[in-house]
Amino acid sequence: MKVLVAVKRVLDHNVKVRVKSDHSDVDLTNIKMALNPFCEIAVEEAVRLKEAGIATEVVVMSIGPKAVQEQIRTALALGADRGIQIETDTMPESLSVAKLIAKVVEDERPSLIILGKQAIDSDNNQTGQMLAALTGMGQGTFASDVEIQDNEALVTREVDGGLQTVALRLPAIVTSDLRLNEPRYASLPNIMKAKKKPLDVKSAAELGIELRAHTELLKVEPPAERQGGIKVASVEELVDKLKNEAKVI
Repeated sequence: MKVLVAVKRVLDHNVKVRVKSDHSDVDLTNIKMALNPFCEIAVEEAVRLKEAGIATEVVVMSIGPKAVQEQIRTALALGADRGIQIETDTMPESLSVAKLIAKVVEDERPSLIILGKQAIDSDNNQTGQMLAALTGMGQGTFASDVEIQDNEALVTREVDGGLQTVALRLPAIVTSDLRLNEPRYASLPNIMKAKKKPLDVKSAAELGIELRAHTELLKVEPPAERQGGIKVASVEELVDKLKNEAKVI
């Protein structure tokens, strides 16, 4: 069984985000980039399936400029077998990303596609669902547990009311949530081995996908500064402030 994992290059989650002085976008100058945390969980799940003897090959792909090869190599160091880069000048929108992944799915014919449920930069939570619509495959989003039995994937989903388990006939699409697993650290020997693993580079034009923008970024504003708290002398005073000043009750 082949597993395809799509990953994204994002700001390292430990870095404090800065907005450009003209408010046109986030300032990425000299900023550390990393593998999207949800994508890292997706890679870990695919590698665990391979270690369990369920998956035979793990293919990782990413979309963007040459710099995304760093994150592909990171995924290869975590245990993926080979990588695919779809080269673009900038990071396309969710719909274009889903179309590009769909083309790779058409070529690779994986039995399972795993994505992070969302990226921590755009925070859209759209690509997995769009990919399912484009391919006609079943989807298990917000997965906290995945079991492969015969030709089915049993996916436990985290929903508002608790947990929901869905049975998906393979091939299927899964998007990973935080509690699916805890990703491993890449060892130095595996980092060195990852440099020799195959990595194919393709363009969006080769796949026949025209990258079009459907949205326009107008302005980026940093979040408002948090105000200092106050102390109250009694529960009655707290209730009064919540009711008359905060307007929450």
